[in-house]
Amino acid sequence: MTSVLPLWFEIGSMIVLVTILIVDLLLIIRRPHIPSMREASLWVGFYVLLALVFAGAIFLLGDVQYGTEFLAGWLTEYSLSIDNLFVFVLILASFKVPHAYQQRALMIGIVLALVFRGIFILAGAALIERFIWIFFIFGAWLIWTAWQQVRPGAEDHGGDSWIIRQVKKVMPITDHYDGGKLRTVVDGKRMWTPFLLVLVSLGTTDLLFALDSIPAIFGITRSPFIVFTANVFALMGLRQLYFLLGGLLDRLVYLKYGIAAILAFIGVKLILNALHENELPFINGGEPVPVPTISTWASLGFIVAAMAVATVASIAKMRREAKASGERLHLGARENAEE
Repeated sequence: MTSVLPLWFEIGSMIVLVTILIVDLLLIIRRPHIPSMREASLWVGFYVLLALVFAGAIFLLGDVQYGTEFLAGWLTEYSLSIDNLFVFVLILASFKVPHAYQQRALMIGIVLALVFRGIFILAGAALIERFIWIFFIFGAWLIWTAWQQVRPGAEDHGGDSWIIRQVKKVMPITDHYDGGKLRTVVDGKRMWTPFLLVLVSLGTTDLLFALDSIPAIFGITRSPFIVFTANVFALMGLRQLYFLLGGLLDRLVYLKYGIAAILAFIGVKLILNALHENELPFINGGEPVPVPTISTWASLGFIVAAMAVATVASIAKMRREAKASGERLHLGARENAEE
């Protein structure tokens, strides 16, 4: 489907989004700190509101189809970004990143995610334009990824990755941080700080998640503009969300099942779309059999329902466990005691 959105709207939107990201990055560089719960809440609320305003603008321009696709794509990418955020938490904890510089690490990780996703968006759009059967591969990949989310042992993140081990072999790395610097001097010798390993780990994670997120959103829309903006809005405010949720992420035990359900659902949708557009003959004397497709509104409803059920079920379990142990349930931000 060819976009009917005005060119000025697309260009203006991209300029505004890039400007906001640059300002956000400059704020971190000038004032590294741990945001309070109020500050984190305001920023997360601002970015969510901005996404909804953007969707409303698309609807006002008369493009209901693209408006619905953006909402479904944004919610899908937001759920996958929260899963990405959980891995970020593990990385920052394993490398013992100083709390004051966690924002910088998170923002760099988010920028890397945007770069990788931008590359995959361009590649995915080109492949889909030429080879519609690529949807079969995308769909199978998403279904396999959904299984990886829920299979036994999927939560094992222990030990350095192969890439980190190779970096340690070829580059001199000190055991101590020097603020937020990548290089430092130890006994007169120039060495890399552990911050380099953090960035390598974040970049590797971003690359792997891009392999999931881009096929997922192309199952909802084929517009590169909608794909990219949905990804940008999903990543904006992610670092503040890290401090807002704090230790709650690893307690949302059913979140991975909700994400897996979304990935599997979109995988099936991609395969159905591929069958529908390729008109493959199966029975009926070799004649193409009509294959039903899943509407964007149905996708949006399923995505919202899956995340809502997973979140509510997780909180209900947390409350039961807290009541059984006689503890009070806290759903707050990360403690700021070490600020």
